[in-house]
Amino acid sequence: MKTCHRFATIKSGFEQDIRFLRGHSERHQGSTSAKTSAKNAFSVKRNMARALNRHLDRCPECG
Repeated sequence: MKTCHRFATIKSGFEQDIRFLRGHSERHQGSTSAKTSAKNAFSVKRNMARALNRHLDRCPECG
């Protein structure tokens, strides 16, 4: 599937946030902040899927 530049920008921004949260979770295993970061990474991944699906529905170039 061919996607536009905006799709790639949205995806890379979310992926950067997910990497940061997962990295924090791995570095601080067992702590409360690590558990919170892992949960937040899951939420950000779900939000990314929603945002990309919304983009695909609305973008004439991607659709």
